[in-house]
Amino acid sequence: MSETALSSHALPLDSDAAAAMWEQYRAAHPEAVLAAPEYTVEHFGDSARLADELLAVVLSGRKRATAELVADFVARGDRIPRIGSHWIACDSSGAPRIVIRSIELRLGPFASADAAFAADEGEDDGTLESWRREHRRYWTRVAAARGAEWSEDEEIVFERFAVVWPPEHADRATTAL
Repeated sequence: MSETALSSHALPLDSDAAAAMWEQYRAAHPEAVLAAPEYTVEHFGDSARLADELLAVVLSGRKRATAELVADFVARGDRIPRIGSHWIACDSSGAPRIVIRSIELRLGPFASADAAFAADEGEDDGTLESWRREHRRYWTRVAAARGAEWSEDEEIVFERFAVVWPPEHADRATTAL
């Protein structure tokens, strides 16, 4: 039995369609699900526009990392991911599009992001400078939305991931994950 968590972001989430996608993935990759049976259903970003833009960057193959404030996980009541955990990324309409599996995680402050991580996030021009600029804006905005003030000293979850489902979007080197 898997444990499902639904993001509490304002955008809709089609939990029935996500459960159906999970069952397809589970049938195709039972070992991966046995190793990490939990999954969350969520979207990238904090707006419809950002959810779709970032999902498109993942689908293009450029984005294989993401970063989120520990405080945001806590505020939503979500667990911090662990290596091997899964999440189903939805588009802005709530439709599940892909299953992602965490392959590398670390906690650290804002200053600990490096050029390699910025490039793996694949956003904007891929540089550390643009990563820092855009994430300062983003985390200031999301912290304010939950009534807090963001600080560069806050812990951040730096996550690298693989796309594992559906097969037409799965990373070739990780289809056995």
